[in-house]
Amino acid sequence: MILIAALALAGVGAFFGRQIAGELRAAREEAARGRTVALLQLFASGQAAARSDPRALLVWQPLAKTSRELFPQDFASLDRAAGATFPFTKDQLQAAHAQWTADWLAWERTHDAEYKLKAAVAEQELTAAGASALGRSKLEAVEREKLELYQRRYQEYVRVAKALQALIS
Repeated sequence: MILIAALALAGVGAFFGRQIAGELRAAREEAARGRTVALLQLFASGQAAARSDPRALLVWQPLAKTSRELFPQDFASLDRAAGATFPFTKDQLQAAHAQWTADWLAWERTHDAEYKLKAAVAEQELTAAGASALGRSKLEAVEREKLELYQRRYQEYVRVAKALQALIS
C-alpha cells in the first residue's frame, strides 16, 4: 500500500514536473520572440534614418554591434530571416559611404557656383564704384566666407567619411 502510494506520488510529481518544464520552455520561447520583435522595431527606425542620412549609421551601427553581443541568439534568428547581417549589411555600409561622398561632391559644386556668383557681383560693384576700399573689403569678405564655410564642411565630410569607413572595416 505504501509502495503504491509512493509510486502514485512519484507519477504525479513526474507529470507535473514535465508540465512545469514545458511551461517554462514555452515562456522562454515567448520571451525570445518578444525580444526579437523589439529588436526589429528598434532597428527599423535606425534603418530609415540611415537611408535618409548616412551619418545616422555612426550612432546606429555601434548600437547594433553592442546589441548583437548582448543578444547573439536573437540576432542569429534575425540574420537568418533577413538573409544577411541584421540590421546593416556591409553593402549598406558601403552604399552609405558612397552616398556621403556623392552628397559632398554635389555640395562642393553648389558651394563653388554660389560663391563664384557672389564674387562676380562683388567685383562688378567694385568696378562700378571705382575700386573703392569698401568694394575691395566686400570682395575679400566673400572670399573669406567661401573659404571658412568650405573648411568647416570639409572637416565634417572627412570626419564622417573616416568614421563610415571604419564601420566597413
